[in-house]
Amino acid sequence: MIILENFLTKPHLPRRDVPVPSSPSEKVWGSDAIADVLRALDIPYVLLNPGASFRGLHDSLVNHLGNTRPQMLMVLHEEHAVAIAHGYTKITGRPLAAILHSNVGLMHGSMAIFDAWADRVPVLVLGATGPVDAARRRPWIDWLHTAQDQAALVRHFIKWDAQPASIAAAQEAILRAHKIADTAPRGPVYVCFDAALQESRLESRPEVPNVARYRPPQPAAPAPEDMSLVQQWLQECRHPVILAGRVSRSQTGWDARIQLAESLGARVITDLKVGAAFPTQHPLHAGPAGMFLSAASAQVLRQADLVISLDWLDLGGTLKQAWVNEAVSARIIQVSMDHQLHNGWSMDHQSLPPTDLHLGCEPEPFVNALNLLLPKGKTAAIGHAQPLTKPAALAPDQALKVADVAHVLRQHVEPHEICLLRLPLSWSGDLWDFSSPLDFLGYDGGGGIGSGPGMAVGGALALKGADRLPIAIIGDGDFMMGVTALWTAANAQLPLLIIVVNNRSFFNDELHQERVAIERDRPVANRWIGQRIDDPAPDLALMAKAQGLIGMGPLKSAAELDQALRQAIEQVRSGQAVVLDVHVMTGYAPAMTQGMTRDYRN
Repeated sequence: MIILENFLTKPHLPRRDVPVPSSPSEKVWGSDAIADVLRALDIPYVLLNPGASFRGLHDSLVNHLGNTRPQMLMVLHEEHAVAIAHGYTKITGRPLAAILHSNVGLMHGSMAIFDAWADRVPVLVLGATGPVDAARRRPWIDWLHTAQDQAALVRHFIKWDAQPASIAAAQEAILRAHKIADTAPRGPVYVCFDAALQESRLESRPEVPNVARYRPPQPAAPAPEDMSLVQQWLQECRHPVILAGRVSRSQTGWDARIQLAESLGARVITDLKVGAAFPTQHPLHAGPAGMFLSAASAQVLRQADLVISLDWLDLGGTLKQAWVNEAVSARIIQVSMDHQLHNGWSMDHQSLPPTDLHLGCEPEPFVNALNLLLPKGKTAAIGHAQPLTKPAALAPDQALKVADVAHVLRQHVEPHEICLLRLPLSWSGDLWDFSSPLDFLGYDGGGGIGSGPGMAVGGALALKGADRLPIAIIGDGDFMMGVTALWTAANAQLPLLIIVVNNRSFFNDELHQERVAIERDRPVANRWIGQRIDDPAPDLALMAKAQGLIGMGPLKSAAELDQALRQAIEQVRSGQAVVLDVHVMTGYAPAMTQGMTRDYRN
């Protein structure tokens, strides 16, 4: 993941609570030394919901560091702390810290930690436990909030954890955790601090380590003999296909992928589960992209005689979608470090793909190395740019579909003006073009519900002061589970637009109930029971207002949406956070339903 320096050097910062300056003192506390390392690592923000287990560290962040570098951002639920850090890092590549209170806060935050794990995004999760020394525990509460092995709650879906027993070990643990989190394949880590250790008084101030000596290693380069074999296979093939998967938000990497595709005349397939990886309007792009492989993409893939996977998410499952029950006839080159992260507890590693060559490196070093070996400018005229779907004109009172929401939004913004922080499952790849790596950030990794608002706030935090408008389009179920994350956006004064495509249902499961009913010859008409979010319909605009945002809706027609968007975009440009509640018809786009069969895929 490549840090985008322009976002890190702009002076536009979130609102900060400024503490009263502390009086000079020679006293030094254990948590001061921990806070000093966080500052030395140049972590800009710490997300937290307060808790007594880390009251020492909280004090140090405020009264020792002055609530700056890092600045605390408060959240209303621990899951939001990790989700906001996750969303921020998806744009910048720069890990943030999330502090979770004791075992209970860690349990709250565990879903978001799993999301970051499955999305291969680094997050520095810091925690605390009640005093390990039982003699120092307060009655009742300290016993409840002390665990024998607190990291065991999340160890299956983090890269590394530690519970240091001294200040020197605590400083080293933070340095090691940061290094491991930010080394490919990236992911969350967890460091737990004994409350008594934080509150211990030190005889002298420990020296702050030179963090430059603990940086992550440079990305691995592909082996020369492997590159020679790739070059040979490219000379022998006629129909190469590139699966552009988990890649960085770097513009340099984006340009290199275009150069590679054009040099090879290779068709490129992209995926809506991950961020924008290749221009969708390019003639070599095979689409539309979706959560599952579209029929057009499956046909292109099936015709390939050489497939280059750039850390494609679920390579094995994708090949099965294209070749179904037949043996994969193409040569498969897998470029990924992901195999080093699989531990067997979770099946997030997906189906085991057949590969003829596996290069253990990240996509960008491979693409750069291959570009050096290839002549430029082949640019085969295979394929053609896919036109965007344009819905038919709507009657004034006609119900909206997700495609209509996309069409109205396109009337108000150009794709390069915004960053789509999130899209709903009902989105189809032919509704919007991506022409840069910041046009779209992808999904949450874990496939749960409730991460959208928090990750959107994290994206807005990263984009504050940038030229792009942060816009998230999310479902109503996702919104309601995570709505209190939006308070942090209001509190920190982060510009953000959230468009809720509200079908008043957990509609994905309506489709599942429909399939079960058909298979069992039972009434399909009952699919809605236990799924609909109606009678009464929650007031989503009022929920937004309750968090301190501007809320509008419900909007039920194209004319209402057009008027509200015109106003909302100006409000976001002026620095405000806005939520639009847009009522849409239930239904999924073809690109979403393509992969839905009786094998229980979501």
